[in-house]
Amino acid sequence: MQQPKQQKSELKKSCVNCGAELRYAPGTTNLKCDYCGHTQEIAPSESTFEELELKPYLEKLGSQSHSEEITMLQCKSCGAEQHIEENYKSLHCVYCGSPLIIEDAKKESWILPGAVLPFQINQGKAHQIFKKWVKGLWFAPNDLKKAAIDPQFTKGLYAPYWTFDAQLYAEYSGQRGEYYYVTKTVGSGKNKRTVRERRTRWYPASGNVSGFVDDTLIKASKQRSGVIPSKVAHWNLKDLQPFDSSFLAGFVTEKYTIPLQDGHLGATKEARNIADNWARRDIGGDTQRVHSINMKLSDETFKHILLPVYVSAYKFKGKRYNFFINGQTGVLSGKRPYSFWKIFFFVLGILLIIAAIVYISNL
Repeated sequence: MQQPKQQKSELKKSCVNCGAELRYAPGTTNLKCDYCGHTQEIAPSESTFEELELKPYLEKLGSQSHSEEITMLQCKSCGAEQHIEENYKSLHCVYCGSPLIIEDAKKESWILPGAVLPFQINQGKAHQIFKKWVKGLWFAPNDLKKAAIDPQFTKGLYAPYWTFDAQLYAEYSGQRGEYYYVTKTVGSGKNKRTVRERRTRWYPASGNVSGFVDDTLIKASKQRSGVIPSKVAHWNLKDLQPFDSSFLAGFVTEKYTIPLQDGHLGATKEARNIADNWARRDIGGDTQRVHSINMKLSDETFKHILLPVYVSAYKFKGKRYNFFINGQTGVLSGKRPYSFWKIFFFVLGILLIIAAIVYISNL
């Protein structure tokens, strides 16, 4: 009898002591039981990252060899696709806080992640970062400060990204600019003076550039809200680990909603920017003009990776706000609400002080 296929994305991790579900302990290579404290080491991977050949996937061939089904819940409010393990207690969207209905869970296919960047800071540390940030905000609503007291508002999420590698070759034509200076007299009479003016001589330039483009990072999800700020979206990809679902235990995993084809278009745009920079460097001189670039990419590969971020969702006067903390570096960013009444009384207080000073000075 044929054994059912083992799902790499949804392997359950149970404590050998008490049978409870294990959770990944950020900053370590261990799984930990919240009930009895037992720890279990995550076995080191014997393999390295597997870069997948891009062309067969774009042509929808061969994708079945690296894909499987995963249980997903879609948020009806913001559209985020989230994988929530059975032991995850809070069935609320990590982005907007809306309730998720377990009966709406569905099976979907996804391209297996090739690598994961494990969380390096735990929820407690992330919450302290958020709390300290909120404490330093001027005119923050009291509800926001209350939210900062409760750690349940700060949730760990593995966000999906695509990375692309390629050999780049480009032929370019443009101009090299070299600065020179002339002295001229401006003004008249007492205002007459001599100034030094910079000008540019342009020379035709053409040539070719080539090189390896490594790990072009393209986001793989989009929602109507909850966009990770660019300030937060910087990770050291040298710390990536070969994919092991043990690192996902206890966290929410978001499914990509930007297809591979669209991700590749974004990577191609980035490659064109890289080619432009390489061409300018090759042209040299003081400044450059690039008129045309004929770029070719070859030996293209990709992988689906998961990157760590903590999210805190908060509603104020019907508007949703998200705050993000990089799960590797601890960098925080997000939009914040303002309390109208705090600003009003602050301005009123300033006006009363000014009025008092004016009154005293006129006595």
